[in-house]
Amino acid sequence: MLRAFSLVLSSVLLAITFTGCATAPRIVVPYTGDRVVDGNANLAVAPERDKALWDYRIAAAALRRGQADEAKAKLDDALARSAAALAPSDEAAKSRKLFGREETKPFAGEPYERIMGNYYRGLLYWRDGEPDNARALFRSGLFIDSDTENKTYAGDWVLLDYLDGLVSKKLGGDGSDALARARASALAQGRATPPDYDASANVLIFTEYGPGPKKYASGEYGELLKFIVDDSPVASARLSVDGREIPLPPYDDISWQATTRGGRVMDHILGNKAVFKQRSETIGDVALVGALGTAAYGRSKDSANVALGLAAIGVLSKITSAATQTQADVRSWDNLPRYLSFGAVRLPPGDYPATLTFYNPAGRVLTGLTQSFTIHVPAPEPTAAASGVQDIVLIRSELRD
Repeated sequence: MLRAFSLVLSSVLLAITFTGCATAPRIVVPYTGDRVVDGNANLAVAPERDKALWDYRIAAAALRRGQADEAKAKLDDALARSAAALAPSDEAAKSRKLFGREETKPFAGEPYERIMGNYYRGLLYWRDGEPDNARALFRSGLFIDSDTENKTYAGDWVLLDYLDGLVSKKLGGDGSDALARARASALAQGRATPPDYDASANVLIFTEYGPGPKKYASGEYGELLKFIVDDSPVASARLSVDGREIPLPPYDDISWQATTRGGRVMDHILGNKAVFKQRSETIGDVALVGALGTAAYGRSKDSANVALGLAAIGVLSKITSAATQTQADVRSWDNLPRYLSFGAVRLPPGDYPATLTFYNPAGRVLTGLTQSFTIHVPAPEPTAAASGVQDIVLIRSELRD
């Protein structure tokens, strides 16, 4: 009988050893140091489930280099893939099963990541003279940030509301409700109050600085998604142009958004999976201990059957526990900024030397980060866009990809 039990126990060890051990071969991409080039090389060999993630990373790097067409193409693809990943489908159902690892599902991103995709794409629409499309993207971001199912909280990104209202103001609407929401969110988060709208301001500067959040898995089974938030060496910025100083305080903190948004459905699912894993492990341990005791001290044929039965239960429970994947998905859009800011100024046609200065938390200038450039304001075109809005949209980043 002990020999039979030993065979069963051996099967447990073999089953647990080989459960979940299969891994796909990893293709090594030569590293050049150019984030756009390296990103595209990774995108070319990435599995389908990771393509949106690489799209997002490449888009941010391209945007900072002024490669607008590249950024637009990658953002369009990433946003479409993210939407498809979240749409009801057989594949999405599979990703919710107990025996599927979270990183094997198509990458859609956490809410703050999808919102940043909409934000960046909105800026590029505005840059191309399509503020109405930009506003639609800002509103899409606010929708993502809102709890539309349980109505327990609303979106609280300061700039998304503020820019929504500014576009409305420029298109001849009111915008006051959006401004009020932006100021309420800023007050609740202890941030600077966005200024009144100036619909005549034709030079819009969007600035970002500081390192964004990074994901990691925590908990006994790696089932908890958590974030590393590094201190930012940059706390604010200022644009100097045409004898004027435009303050650029941090209106939005992406790390704050990543760590405070409530109601994440995936947290709940992973929590249930962790409980299931723990229970199946416990059942397996109890069954195997019972089988061992029965095998050692039982003398009857019935005892032998009971021991083998308990061992079988233990085997199944341990295999189930080993196969249950509880790890949180820590794939991350890893080149996002921490802070977002905005400023606007009215400039007549001409060329204007400008200086963008960054400051540390103590208010001292970070001289190594100062950017000098020229703002070119062309003469108004005789045939303006249907919207009547001809803004110069500048996108400047302290981050260097």
